[in-house]
Amino acid sequence: MDWITALFSNPDSVAHILMAYSIVIALGLALGKIKVFGVSLGVTFVLFAGLALNYFGLKVNASVLGFIRDFGLILFVFFIGLQVGPSFFSSFKSGGLVLNSLMVLAVVLSVAVTIVLYFLFDDKISLAQMLGVHYGAVTNTPGLGATQEALAQLHYQGEDIAVAYACAYPLGVVSIIGTAIALRLIFKINLKEEDQHWEAEEQATNHAPIFFHVIVANHALEGRSIRSIRDFIGRPFICSRILHNGEITSPGADDLVHIGDTIRVVSAEENKDAIVAFFGEEDTKVDLATEHSPITSRRILVTRQEINGLTVGDLHLSHSDGVNITRVYRAGMQLFPYQNLHIQIGDELFCVGPENSVKRLADRLGNKVKRLEHPNLITIFIGIAIGILFGSLPIAIPGMPVPLKLGLAGGPLIVAILLGRYGSLFRLVTYTTSSANLMMREIGIALFLSSVGLAAGENFVDALLVGNGWLYVLLGLFVTIIPLMTVGCIARKFFNINYHSIVGLLAGATTDPPTLAYAATLSEKNSSAVAYSTVYPLAMFLRILTGQLILLVMWSYVTVS
Repeated sequence: MDWITALFSNPDSVAHILMAYSIVIALGLALGKIKVFGVSLGVTFVLFAGLALNYFGLKVNASVLGFIRDFGLILFVFFIGLQVGPSFFSSFKSGGLVLNSLMVLAVVLSVAVTIVLYFLFDDKISLAQMLGVHYGAVTNTPGLGATQEALAQLHYQGEDIAVAYACAYPLGVVSIIGTAIALRLIFKINLKEEDQHWEAEEQATNHAPIFFHVIVANHALEGRSIRSIRDFIGRPFICSRILHNGEITSPGADDLVHIGDTIRVVSAEENKDAIVAFFGEEDTKVDLATEHSPITSRRILVTRQEINGLTVGDLHLSHSDGVNITRVYRAGMQLFPYQNLHIQIGDELFCVGPENSVKRLADRLGNKVKRLEHPNLITIFIGIAIGILFGSLPIAIPGMPVPLKLGLAGGPLIVAILLGRYGSLFRLVTYTTSSANLMMREIGIALFLSSVGLAAGENFVDALLVGNGWLYVLLGLFVTIIPLMTVGCIARKFFNINYHSIVGLLAGATTDPPTLAYAATLSEKNSSAVAYSTVYPLAMFLRILTGQLILLVMWSYVTVS
């Protein structure tokens, strides 16, 4: 039986290390599904499984722990960046600007509360542990990893900040949901009314392309090409179908229009009035898309690597026998197909034209779902390598003891966001299926959390029994509740933001999936998820950086024990 004893007791054995991680992750994920008052911790319970098993004697080689922890963190943040990259910059437009501004306020307030509490209790808690409390209270694990890395650069030898993080985290999750409930009671929210208001707001602020029909009544347009009309108006639009002498066709840019023609137009909503006025009048009684005609519409999936990075203009649709692209669907967004819009692998193009011509375009673009199931590993590892290089660049700031670095969390995150948004310009394929992206993120965060737990179990129990564990819990409540309650009240009272969007904002500002899951029980609409995804990318970026900034700015003025 010596072999089984060695399997569970030799921290340097590869078999023991793999066994330890497998047990911790499997146990943590299983227990993480248990709900208490409708709330579960999910993958985060892996941390507590690691803490418990480490306390009872399960150990892993320290060097291996460090490697797996950092590698898991890189995987997690990199695939988050790839996922949010396509919509990251568009999230700052219109209503997204307000939500992101409120999220920034929440981050700033949580940092301010953290600093104030540190100075009030500096005789009982170190700056490093206060940052552990901060990240537990805002439930942000990548920020914890980035701060641990910064502490290593400063040769910190004190108590592992994962202890304070683990103490503050559970009530942090509960407090975020509790804040959402408190706001609902304070403002006497009616959930059904909020759903109705959200639907009305969505219809009023929808920026997706729309279609409408116009009758050519302007005699100045007789015999002019669609291209020349588009250039003259100066507003981008697409003529997807045209009814001329009783025949429906899909016109190209050089086809001519005539008085009395009826045209189905696709454009941004803000351009509709100008287009209708120029053509003559709107026809609301006809829909050429439902008339019997040889014209068909179809969604075509871009799967050929040769197409990745090309613009809509590069496709030269004038050579495609009357095929028009009227919309582009990407990462949950609906885009207008401007001539200079770069096409990416995974885009869905809504095309209109003669059936055979649309079929030929589909063959040209690929339209093979199976091809998307193969991961693009070259781009992924190129991106990770560049991210590590970028994160390792020292940024010298006067007065700071060491240069600021984005680290193994910030560097890969920024590079992944840029690749997700602009990778196609360099012909890099960044598309991964949603399931593959989610799997890599879950594996990464599970490896990170298990490593943190296996390194800090003994200290965690000591902190709760004889140390500052309960102080960490108490301070964490202040860090969680004060900023979120302040931002929630401002959002409702001064901006009259929909309650479901506020809950999504709170979840996104703390990058907290359990709160988003709670929000999903309040409404069948996706309003909370929209707000969450709007603020999440920038919130993650700021959370990762702020801990390092606090540490480096204050290091010269305090003694970290």
